[in-house]
Amino acid sequence: MKKLHLLLLRSYLGPFILTFFIVLFIFLMQFIWKYIDDFVGKGLDTLVITELLFYASANLVPMSLPLAILLSSIMTMGNLAENYELVAMKAGGLSLFKIMAPLIVFIVLISAGAFYFNNTISPVANLKFKSLLWDVTRKKPSMELKDGIFYNGIEGYSIRVMTKEKDTGKLRDVLIYQHDKNAPGNRRVIRAAEGEMIKSPNGQNLMLHLREGVSYDEVVSADKEAAPHTKNVFSEDFITMDLSGFDLQRTDEDLWKSHMKMLSMGQLDRSIDSLYKQKANRKHDLERYMERSVSINDTSGHQLNLLPDTHSVPLFEGLSLEDRRQAVNVAMNMTRNAKNYMSRTKEELASREEYINKHKVEWHRKLTLSLACLILFFIGAPLGAIIKKGGLGLPVIFSVVFFLIYHITSISGEKMVETGKLLPHEGMWLSSAVLLPVAVFLTYKAAQDAALFDRDAYVRFFDRAARLFGKKADAKTSAEPA
Repeated sequence: MKKLHLLLLRSYLGPFILTFFIVLFIFLMQFIWKYIDDFVGKGLDTLVITELLFYASANLVPMSLPLAILLSSIMTMGNLAENYELVAMKAGGLSLFKIMAPLIVFIVLISAGAFYFNNTISPVANLKFKSLLWDVTRKKPSMELKDGIFYNGIEGYSIRVMTKEKDTGKLRDVLIYQHDKNAPGNRRVIRAAEGEMIKSPNGQNLMLHLREGVSYDEVVSADKEAAPHTKNVFSEDFITMDLSGFDLQRTDEDLWKSHMKMLSMGQLDRSIDSLYKQKANRKHDLERYMERSVSINDTSGHQLNLLPDTHSVPLFEGLSLEDRRQAVNVAMNMTRNAKNYMSRTKEELASREEYINKHKVEWHRKLTLSLACLILFFIGAPLGAIIKKGGLGLPVIFSVVFFLIYHITSISGEKMVETGKLLPHEGMWLSSAVLLPVAVFLTYKAAQDAALFDRDAYVRFFDRAARLFGKKADAKTSAEPA
């Protein structure tokens, strides 16, 4: 490999790795901010939090990678142009494409790796992420008693402690309301001078050891006016509470495996074929139902065709008035049933088609990331050569603008697929279709050394245009007769 190729790769790898992890960190912070209320106060283990953030990071790669490629491309080529290294290479007889050749090979490898990641690793990471996030959001907050405030985290109990000694863990002035599922209200009230919390060895139960207290029980009776109250004074009492809901219960991942976001392209192909077969079977059921619904039997058991041929015997010939009325009523009922059945089937088929389109969207999503990496590189690298600015100033502005165009068109295309305005392949490749002409234009202008963002070039152009129009106006004035 030539030294120039190594120089370009080293110049690109640093900004690429830096920007990728910065962008990934920003998106990860956005995820944490979104779910911060579901994480706080639940006593999650550090390993669980680390695992969740790791899977979340894996799912944010498709968002971070295109932006990192775009920004690092602008920064690298902008630095080379700003330091006149790009000019020196071109003076040595190298064209822009020869200069970019090692970077193009590197981006092609990155795009291939992105496809493998999106098709193989991302579905697994998405499965584990969704499963773990579901478990974390369903986990109850950890038990933490605050002085003078009722705690209702344990089902069936409402506990208030006036003071809790931090050193000894002793509870002072404990008030407990015990609820009954079958009978609303506070059926049992317990008050104790002091108490102590003791967890079972397996952590599944909590035992409250109460001292010097009294309990009031209301006996449930059919006659509410005659319901007696019992009072029990105790010097020592124990209450056992179930804490199994406070543990993180891991959901079986098999429940999520069939979701379209958890499937690879091969699995999506098989799932789409299966869904099409189910849709075809549903249409066949509709046809069979309609075939059975177009005929009825008369009182003698003979079949009456509701859609008779014009040359056949009249439908009601030989029937009495009562039989005719009965035939009309049966026909009207069958028509209503057929209409309702067709309406329900139409909605069901539309729902099935929408579900199939969602699978197709995920199928195309596996490919769009790879092409987006290539397109954004051919936008960023020529753009950096044109603007001749490196660093994190102007390149960041251009990167944000083009990434927003890419992201907005991607989301808009996906939404239009969901609403049925575009086919799946049209909506998912909309962003690529919008940005590809921009990439071709910028690459052509950079190869021609066009001063696309040079203010002086535009000033000279408008000056020439003003002089040209001025000369035409003077010529027109001189041509007019005095």
